Amino acid sequence: MSVDVQGYCDEKFTGVRELFAANIEEGRDVGASFALTIDGEMVIDIWGGHLNEQKTQPWQENTIVNVYSTTKTMSFLCALLLADRGELNFDANVSDYWPEFSAAGKEKVKVWHIMDHAAGLSGMDVEVTPEDLYDWDKIVNLLAEQKPWWEPGTASGYHAITQGYLIGELVRRVTGESIGAFFRQEIAQPLAADFHIGVPESEFGRIGDLIPSDGGELVGANDDPDSIASRTFRNPASPAVNSHTDRWRKAEIPAANGHGNARSVAKLQAPLACGGSAFGVDLFSRTTAESVMRERISGTDLALRFPIAFGLGFGLNSQLMPLSPNKNVCFWAGWGGSTVLVDQDARLSASFVMNKMFAGLMGDVRSYNLVQRVYEVLA
Repeated sequence: MSVDVQGYCDEKFTGVRELFAANIEEGRDVGASFALTIDGEMVIDIWGGHLNEQKTQPWQENTIVNVYSTTKTMSFLCALLLADRGELNFDANVSDYWPEFSAAGKEKVKVWHIMDHAAGLSGMDVEVTPEDLYDWDKIVNLLAEQKPWWEPGTASGYHAITQGYLIGELVRRVTGESIGAFFRQEIAQPLAADFHIGVPESEFGRIGDLIPSDGGELVGANDDPDSIASRTFRNPASPAVNSHTDRWRKAEIPAANGHGNARSVAKLQAPLACGGSAFGVDLFSRTTAESVMRERISGTDLALRFPIAFGLGFGLNSQLMPLSPNKNVCFWAGWGGSTVLVDQDARLSASFVMNKMFAGLMGDVRSYNLVQRVYEVLA
């Protein structure tokens, strides 16, 4: 194999490393990273390929890229941490923390509705531009005024962009800090994880640009312009090429613009896999970690248009979407292919981060096959 895969891989997972290399060799990836933790220890941390489509710049150990909706899992950690401290109640009304949110019939929208895309706020009636996404107050004020598109709590409808602002504003109301600052101080820094919601300019030089799939637009699969799917992905929207801009990188868009690599994503989710503690950090209690795995809502998602079950924020392994032979497993993925999977039964967290985007919103066969190769070894 001519691809030079760098990093550490426990010898029993050699087959994972070989598959990772083959993906690059055969053109399924340009540059990528994959990481696996078990029992709170890094057992795979590999990277390879190139930063750019021209293949002139190698992917480095400290390369970071925009992971789109894999970012959402970091906002979930922020909410879980606040809940563990008794400062946020998932069964409380959002308006208990954010009084203005009660407008337009949202008095009884629960915090867990926001966590699980069930608040009816997957899109917005007032048209916003991609540049408006950089104005936090404008977006959260519009969401506070927005009327739900369906009865909250009755169904999920993927809040592709809006979820991050909703969770982020709750974090700000509870702590007085932006979600980017809270995440950095309370989670990323203690775990020494190189992940950013809002990237400092000093780190721009090591960001790899995403390579969009054909079109490069995040759109719903439904041709009906009045459907929830179409309206969700039409407004707010942001083309993939926007991720190449300084304004996107600097902003805090907690559902979409987090930057990291597989190492940082797997490391950040390792405490959730291990009863709340990993890498010497006690992030939250076992009870809080296990609460993620209790199903809160399931069925055909109104925006994604396929069946899925949600615990607290994360999608759950189920007959609707079988990803693991184990029961207590949750996951999420980012537009283009980045993914994270947390298995509390195997005490593992796995992540795949790349720059070559595939068209899907929920990962693809690259990450799926790598994780299945892990399970083959563990079996």
